[in-house]
Amino acid sequence: MNIKIEELLAALNKKEEQKEKVEKIEAILREYLPEANGYQSVIMEAMEYSLMAGGKRLRPMLMMETYRLFGGETEVIYPFMAAMEMIHTYSLVHDDLPAMDNDEYRRGRKTTHIVYGEDMGILAGDALLNYAYETAFRAFDLLDESDMEEWKRVAKALSILGKKTGIDGMLGGQSVDVENDKKEQELDREMLDYIYENKTSALIECAMTIGATLAGAREEEIQKIETLAGKIGIAFQIQDDILDVTGTMEELGKAVGSDEKNHKTTYVTLEGIKKAGEDVKELTKEALNLLMELPGEQEFLGELLLSLCTRRK
Repeated sequence: MNIKIEELLAALNKKEEQKEKVEKIEAILREYLPEANGYQSVIMEAMEYSLMAGGKRLRPMLMMETYRLFGGETEVIYPFMAAMEMIHTYSLVHDDLPAMDNDEYRRGRKTTHIVYGEDMGILAGDALLNYAYETAFRAFDLLDESDMEEWKRVAKALSILGKKTGIDGMLGGQSVDVENDKKEQELDREMLDYIYENKTSALIECAMTIGATLAGAREEEIQKIETLAGKIGIAFQIQDDILDVTGTMEELGKAVGSDEKNHKTTYVTLEGIKKAGEDVKELTKEALNLLMELPGEQEFLGELLLSLCTRRK
């Protein structure tokens, strides 16, 4: 086996760098979490249980790295990073409920509704969504009152957060997905693309465009970020479909084969696993080519995007 020591050291350094970034994000999340006290302490405990369950923290990391790509340096990004992960987590909490996917495990441990009950699982998801917006609005507290351009950027970022996670984004995609699960006929490709573009891609687009917006990127640069994020989001979801067929519970920390068990239409069921893998590679390549057209230090962000689409868990 002819592996150079320098290559091994470089790989270890990158792994350590990503670990440090995850630890930084988790410190930010803890800073913005409400303290569990008062009569409503149980819902706060359920929020923390859900939010601090581990994971790669990819969406806030993508937000931070895009912010840095365009020269962002201040802590105004922190409330948005926390809000982004709260919204992602709430969507997972609700996804796991009996009325949806009815999953017992997430990230290798019991899901929120299994630990706290279905009623508190619903409320914990609601609380995370609501508190996400409370948290994002705290970005205004970090601004210089005289810098009107920064105030405008924060207002625009809030608008992106609302649109990309609402009925024209993640929620819209999720609703179409749920509605079609009740029907017996198989989804067509056009409908599946709509679901993937909104249910999955919208949050990745949200994270990266907020990062670019807060850093003061030009409109054409923000559009390019949105396009490449959309490609990565779809590739990410297709890879998720592939892993549901080829992965194991030990690798993924959740049940596998659920798509087949629930007779769910996926990219793999429509196009086959070979074409699905080829399309993941092509979409990833297109996204990375767009990234190379942008200014700034791209290496870590490029590797992060690549890792999303080549992951085994």
